Amino acid sequence: MLYKILKLLKKKKFVKDYSLLDFKQGEAFYYIKMKVIFSDKSILFIREYVDKEEFLYSYHWQDKEGKLLYRWDNAPYHKEIKTFPYHLHYKNKIKESKPVSIEEVLEFIEKTIGKNNEKI
Repeated sequence: MLYKILKLLKKKKFVKDYSLLDFKQGEAFYYIKMKVIFSDKSILFIREYVDKEEFLYSYHWQDKEGKLLYRWDNAPYHKEIKTFPYHLHYKNKIKESKPVSIEEVLEFIEKTIGKNNEKI
C-alpha cells in the first residue's frame, strides 16, 4: 500500500512535497503515517492501519496555519452518526461520511485547491 500511495502522490501536480513519518509492516498488517504538502501550502496527514480484520484511517487536511479544513476518519467515536464509525470533521462539526479512500480524498483536495486558485 505504501508504494501505491507514493505512486499516487508523485502523479499529482498539486503535491509539492511529502514525507514518510512512520511505517511498520508485519506478516499480516501495515501502518503508515505521512505528511503531504500541497501547492497552496495546506497539509494532509495520512494515517492508515490495515490488518486481516481492520482498516482504520484518518486523513487530516489543514491549512498552512494549522487550522483544520477536513478530517475523514473511522475512529469508533460518534455513535450518534448514522454512518458510524465513518465520519467527517468539518467546521467544528461531525458529519456523516461514507468510507473514503486516499484516492478520493486527494481528488477532493485537488478540486478544492483548483477552485480556490480560480477565485484569485
